[in-house]
Amino acid sequence: MVAFGYSLLCEQRGPRELVADAVAAEDAGFDFEVISDHYFPWLDSQAHAPNAWPVLGAVAAATERVPLMTYVTCPIMRYHPAVVAHNAATVALLAGGERFVLGLGAGENLNEHVIGQGWPPVNVRHEMLGEAVEIIGELFTGDYVNRSGTYYRVDSAKLWDVPDGGVPIAVAVSGRQSIESFAPVADAMVAVEPRPDLVQDFDDAAGMTLPKIGQQPICWGTDPDEAAALAHDQFRWFAGGWKVNAELPGPAAFASATQFVRREDVAEGLTCGPDVAAHVEAVRPFVAAGFTHVALVQVGGETQPDFLTFAERELLPALREEYGKPGAARIKVR
Repeated sequence: MVAFGYSLLCEQRGPRELVADAVAAEDAGFDFEVISDHYFPWLDSQAHAPNAWPVLGAVAAATERVPLMTYVTCPIMRYHPAVVAHNAATVALLAGGERFVLGLGAGENLNEHVIGQGWPPVNVRHEMLGEAVEIIGELFTGDYVNRSGTYYRVDSAKLWDVPDGGVPIAVAVSGRQSIESFAPVADAMVAVEPRPDLVQDFDDAAGMTLPKIGQQPICWGTDPDEAAALAHDQFRWFAGGWKVNAELPGPAAFASATQFVRREDVAEGLTCGPDVAAHVEAVRPFVAAGFTHVALVQVGGETQPDFLTFAERELLPALREEYGKPGAARIKVR
């Protein structure tokens, strides 16, 4: 039983459009929604990068039932962990009814370089994320927090408005090291690769079965060739893999790194066109690996309204016919 979600991709839509898309996705019947948190788009052609947090506040007020989640926020540089905790607690209260999950990850140079402090190596980023998760969890208790850690200081911080019991935290992992660090303290797992070993190792390290959230890009369109061209124009950055994507500093670097990626290469990596069965099949690796939640990314900002109509009429019914009725979409503090 898998819950299927909709991705609000800040890199390809303006703030007002994102809110409208969120309402339309709820009306279309998606089980949950996630939002990216970027300072830059991956490529200039995507042309957007509004601040995710005020958008989330507007989405929380404009929607009624659909669970919301950051996918994912980086709390190690551009935001201090205390600021992330403050933002998340406020959005959770605005959403109400245990509708918000704070998704966290170690981030990308693309977004974090803007503060001018350099980009740490991956092992340091994971250490910073571990310390940040601890601080955020402590602040979610509503108590005063004082801390002098390796990477962060917190001086008499307290969240005055925070949900009872705190806010669920999902953490992005990619291998055994990150799993061992974060599975014991997270309420859910985020991963972009549909690997069964990640699912099993995460549950083993957590000591219990927890929700697993993945994300699958597609490019629906009535013309397969036009959809493939759009996917190549705006999503070829995806071909680099996350070990590369985390290190490049800006859209120009992604354009240069992907200059030899062909349209057919992108079309092989994500489904393009009107074929419902192909889009349904695209999520099978996540389902087979044991993920409980899969968020779909529709590539192309201007295609969102038509895609959401397609999703309501054809895609979501086909997904549920193939994979069963959705499981519990809401994620709780364990």
